[in-house]
Amino acid sequence: MPATTAYMRRLAAAATLLALTACTTAPDVASLEEPAVAPMTGQTNDPAPGFENVAAGSEEDFILNVGRRIYFKEDSAALDSVAMATLDNQAAWLNKNPNWLLKLQGFADDSGSLSTMQTLSQKRADAAMAYLASRGVDPSRMWAKGYGNDREVRDCTERSCKVQNRRVVSNLRAARETS
Repeated sequence: MPATTAYMRRLAAAATLLALTACTTAPDVASLEEPAVAPMTGQTNDPAPGFENVAAGSEEDFILNVGRRIYFKEDSAALDSVAMATLDNQAAWLNKNPNWLLKLQGFADDSGSLSTMQTLSQKRADAAMAYLASRGVDPSRMWAKGYGNDREVRDCTERSCKVQNRRVVSNLRAARETS
């Protein structure tokens, strides 16, 4: 069979299919309305797929909805406005969930001696703890530990990369650790 004939048969079949679908009863006008869609603001109240069952007040809720890391400038333990905003969110969450304890882990990069970075990482953790206490979190629920540059996120030489190592991580605990 020539190619043109096969093409014509496919075209006829498609036309018949279109005619049949056009003959179905018209849908209800109400079903044609588009569903209400929230404006695209980047902010929604719906959880991301896979996180629909995160319980309020859980560790997952804290990590996903509050944030547990703050970052510092090189050789500094001063809190900037971004760090304070994260800590404000942590304080509000912790004050609503008094059953959790908080371990604040301070870290540093490799920009100084081991003892200097150990001291700086402890100062960073202490600064975060003091700020949370100033926002109403009971100091007896928190403790701070500096790890120096023992636990780097990334071993790198670029300045833009090292900032990942200059941080405090807030970790929820059900009980106080002894070490």
